[in-house]
Amino acid sequence: SHVYGPVQGINPELHEPGFCTFYEECGINPDVTGSLITPTIPCLNYSTARLLDKIHYLKLKSVCPMLDQGEGKTFACCSLGQLISLEKSLSLSKAVLIRCPSCAENFAHLHCVTTCSSNQSLVVNVTRTIKVNTTGLEKDAVTAYQAYISTTFADAAFRSCRNVRVPVTGGFAIATMCGLYAATLCTPQRWYDFQGDSSNGLAPLDIDFRLIPPGAPVPSGIVPYNGKVPGCNETSSTGNEPCSCQDCKEMCPFIPPPTSPPQPFKIGHIDGLLAVCLSIFCSLLLFFVCFLLLRTSDHYFKSRNKVKDKNGNDLSQELMEPKDVTCTDRNSLATQEFLGSLFQKWGTLMATHPLKTLLASAVVVVVFAVGLMYIELTTDPVELWSAPDSRARQEKDFHDEYFEPFFRTNQLILTAPGYPGHFYDSLLFGMYNFSGIITKDLILQLLELQTRIQAIEFWSDDLNRTVTLKDICFAPLNPKNPSLSDCAVNSLPQYFQNSVENLNAKVNMTKLGVTKEVDWRDHFIYCINSPLSFKDMTDLGLSCMSEYGGPVFPFLAVGGYENEDYTMAEALILTFSLNNYPRDSVKFKLVEKWEQMFLDIVAEYQKNPATNFTFAYMAERSLEDEINRTTAEDIPIFMISYAVIFVYIAVALGEYSSFKRILVDSKILVGLGGILVVGCSVLASMGFYAWIGISSSLVILQVVPFLVLAVGADNIFIFVLEYQRDKRRPGETREEHIGRVLGRVAPSMLLCSLSESICFFLGALSSMPAVKSFALYAALAVVMDFLLQMTAFVAVLSLDAQRQDRNRCDLALCVTVSTPRPSKPSQGFLLPFMKRYYAPVLLKPVTRIIVVVVFLFMFCASIFLMFHVTVGLDQELALPTDSYMLEYFKYLNMYFEVGVPTYFITTRGFNFSTTEGMDAVCSSVGCDPFSLTQKIQYPFLFADILRSFLAIPASSWVDDFIDWLNPGSRCCRLYTSGLDIGEFCPASERIRYLTVMRKSCPFPRRYDSENVSPNFMLGSDLDCLLLPSTASRFMAYHTPLKNSQEYTEALRAARQLAANITRSMREVNGTASDFEVFPYTVTYLFYEQYLTIVPEGLFNIAVCLVPTFVVCCILLGMDVRSGLLNLLTIVMITVDTVGVMTLWGIDYNAVSLINLVTAVGISVEFVSHLTRSFALSTCPTHVERAKEATANMGSAVFAGVAMTNLPGIVVLAFAKAQLIQIFFFRLNLVITLLGLVHGLVFLPVLLSFFGENSLTHTHTHTHTHTRAFVVHLFLF
Repeated sequence: SHVYGPVQGINPELHEPGFCTFYEECGINPDVTGSLITPTIPCLNYSTARLLDKIHYLKLKSVCPMLDQGEGKTFACCSLGQLISLEKSLSLSKAVLIRCPSCAENFAHLHCVTTCSSNQSLVVNVTRTIKVNTTGLEKDAVTAYQAYISTTFADAAFRSCRNVRVPVTGGFAIATMCGLYAATLCTPQRWYDFQGDSSNGLAPLDIDFRLIPPGAPVPSGIVPYNGKVPGCNETSSTGNEPCSCQDCKEMCPFIPPPTSPPQPFKIGHIDGLLAVCLSIFCSLLLFFVCFLLLRTSDHYFKSRNKVKDKNGNDLSQELMEPKDVTCTDRNSLATQEFLGSLFQKWGTLMATHPLKTLLASAVVVVVFAVGLMYIELTTDPVELWSAPDSRARQEKDFHDEYFEPFFRTNQLILTAPGYPGHFYDSLLFGMYNFSGIITKDLILQLLELQTRIQAIEFWSDDLNRTVTLKDICFAPLNPKNPSLSDCAVNSLPQYFQNSVENLNAKVNMTKLGVTKEVDWRDHFIYCINSPLSFKDMTDLGLSCMSEYGGPVFPFLAVGGYENEDYTMAEALILTFSLNNYPRDSVKFKLVEKWEQMFLDIVAEYQKNPATNFTFAYMAERSLEDEINRTTAEDIPIFMISYAVIFVYIAVALGEYSSFKRILVDSKILVGLGGILVVGCSVLASMGFYAWIGISSSLVILQVVPFLVLAVGADNIFIFVLEYQRDKRRPGETREEHIGRVLGRVAPSMLLCSLSESICFFLGALSSMPAVKSFALYAALAVVMDFLLQMTAFVAVLSLDAQRQDRNRCDLALCVTVSTPRPSKPSQGFLLPFMKRYYAPVLLKPVTRIIVVVVFLFMFCASIFLMFHVTVGLDQELALPTDSYMLEYFKYLNMYFEVGVPTYFITTRGFNFSTTEGMDAVCSSVGCDPFSLTQKIQYPFLFADILRSFLAIPASSWVDDFIDWLNPGSRCCRLYTSGLDIGEFCPASERIRYLTVMRKSCPFPRRYDSENVSPNFMLGSDLDCLLLPSTASRFMAYHTPLKNSQEYTEALRAARQLAANITRSMREVNGTASDFEVFPYTVTYLFYEQYLTIVPEGLFNIAVCLVPTFVVCCILLGMDVRSGLLNLLTIVMITVDTVGVMTLWGIDYNAVSLINLVTAVGISVEFVSHLTRSFALSTCPTHVERAKEATANMGSAVFAGVAMTNLPGIVVLAFAKAQLIQIFFFRLNLVITLLGLVHGLVFLPVLLSFFGENSLTHTHTHTHTHTRAFVVHLFLF
């Protein structure tokens, strides 16, 4: 039995210099249980300090060097046994603090003073003793005492330790040494209170540390200790180097702020870009005004010199002589005559043999389309948007080769809006406010849901057994043969090891004389401050580690809090991590099956009316599933769109002379034939590329038919309307009539189709797989569409003409109508309207000027807006409006307080085994202040200066390795008994079988890497994945990233940081020239494109514009002016499209780029037909030629392009997919409307001012006479 004796008051006679208060060990403290060290207590002994002999002195010098006064001169109040016990006790703290030698020394300093100082009695006052029997003698053993310390000493020691980090977690070491208060609320007093609390498992007795400010009164005889304290930026008393920047802010080098971002471009107080655009507009306007003045004056002087006959004819106009015909005129006419003659013969041949033509066309299409048997539809976003040779893709492949692919995430974010919160007055932590979501009943409900999900199982035919979560889960601590409890599941119940019993545990606890009940809330508060603790500081004695053995950091378990106030979190987070397998692996099917069952369970749980949670959820497969679902659901929308277009074509192509002949004059079969031609061209294109192994995508299935339909319908309208308007000549057969009409319009069709196909083929130079494959499919489809129009559609029109000539009804071929066909060709409604009203009004002098001014203003305004278009594509837009993933992304942005993890990966070619190599990587004491881990740390430390988007600094295995090697940390170990005595002991072995490895574990800067490093790398239960000789990685976390712009900037900043690290590490001797450090996380694959999409988009569009100019020039006989005006109009359409994108909130991204490339192709249809019609017109003046082109060709373009596209586009507004609504409805509507107004409003006016001169300057009475005259000139 033990007799307790409190010590009352302070006796000044017992507190004198050179005297001890206690000496020697008096056994085990009976009041301490479950301690991590042996709780040895000293004997009460008021006596003088002892002069130390050599052995005793050397041990003191080793453990407490700050007390060393020299051999033969050093006195102390501790025995050799006490020194050994003190050394063992301090080794636990050194394991955490040794990274900063001055901190470790300052921590030990006070305990050395209270245990061994020769002036111990001046600092220590015993407050409680017990009677013990040792060797038959009864002694007083000290179980509690007061230690008086100057606040100057305490504050300085605390400052030297407050920023020391634990590399494996990135957290502060002091968080594990301040008990209830962790790092955030830790103060010097609380720090020492924890050290003196025997209930923490580390202190052998109770110590009441009294921190005394300078000058404050103290009891008589007491002198508060105020020894020298080296700062963390100073060398220790033993000569160890100062701490590193990561552990000591005072050691951080000066980080100059980055050059401030350039100020907004301004001219005076006006936006500089706006001023430039206004200047361009004013300059163009001034040029136009000058041009008008010159033109007006020229016309004035010419009109004064005109001589007219009595009939009003101009006699001063000279007839064109053969010598006056320019080379351009000759080339143009030669080209048109050659192409017209060629297509006329071809058309006559096809129309003469329509059935043979259709059969041959069908055979060709079938041969190509058979390749569809081998088509591969790419749905993997990585394959769609990241090129195999792109940097991000290569980095992903490198990461996956040397490390495992990123695990698959399946997650729920749960809230309980309206659920009442409560205050909790904790015995240990004081008053805490708990939000409504942090209540026991909701945590139990979450645990119930978690357990249900963990119990998912299903039968696998591939494995011929039942599959459970353990077969596919990510199990970091037991990857080879995991059990269900080894699976990484992060959630709040993991703080209680997923145990209902632990959650319900309660116990009465006494602190400072107050007894209260402690429960799950006390444990939770403790764990969110010390997630790495294996035992909390309450009498519950529960661990904070998860059931699978790893820590659960609070930012992964709860969300929606401020300033780390986790108890006020608004959301609970439940995350299941699964292994990521290749898509062709059997286990990939199992993972997808498990994830589908996970989604089913969660969806069912969400519909349960008894559920108290409002939550959002996702599986790794969810994004791809939702995109595929909406694509399938929107197929009917596309079908309706195509049906509307078909109905329009069938109705609009008809020439309706009377109600009785309406079924004869309709063109339903012709319209159907045109649609089939488009469909067959798309099938042939897809089949061909399937033959050669180029995969397709959903974008191709949605966009290419739409594009080819727009192009094909235009050609169909031009051909059919021209045929209907042209009267068959006397003696001319139907087939010859069709051939002659084709000879007239086919060169224009060739011009557009050739421009578009070359445009798309050049667009395949894009590095983005989706853009490249789209361009290839579209190019070949346009080519096939033109070829089938020149063959199959000519045959269809020939057969339909036969039917119409025989007065047979459309569709009902057996039914004939007696009403004869009118002898005069039908011009329909649009051509007369254009000729009589639209063209004359448009080309009035005032109207022309207004049009030029308005369109120049639109162009300059769009240039300004183009520089403000948002670049990126938020992943929410890829989802349908009713997708559950939209709610998940909303919750993710609202409640997640940390972003995606990112790795800084080192490639092979760096020698980690040298001192210089290690210094260039580590962040411990003595390391290069600009090492790899230090540079990753600086953006975190100086977040207000360096915008790096890093939230948590990199954890470093190198620093763990150094700590493992340090003999003072008790982590370098050998077997001391058993068969393996003397051999390396892995970290998983229990402590009692280990001893400190001294000789084989010198200071880490001089270790034998060949012997020690393999032990470290292979000494855990994990397979060795990180081999420094090949590749290594260092993990950090991004800040929460809300949109694609932040994701892109985070990637840019991470790459800049990695490039800086690469440059410095290449300077280390022995580093390979191709060594590299690069950042990697899964999101980089999708956002890398936005780093270069602007210049790449400009390149692609520029490349597409070139053939529109070149082909136009060549097919118009080297007519450069017409080619330039054609190009200018297409450029204006494209620029104006981007300007409207800015106004309508359409972001610029790869999908937009595809549509802009498409816009160039559709613009060719709006522009090139009209340009060619104007160039070949023989009217005497520019205005009359523009009127003729607008009326004749403009009407066909309006009916064939605009009115074909618009009905189909409007239908797309009802699609569920936001991607379709924004990038197909909005953007295609913009493209079509802008193309329409530029082609039918601006271009005629532009040509009337700046178009090429007519081939004749003489006024002729008829088109036929003019044409004959020109042919005569050419033949001459």
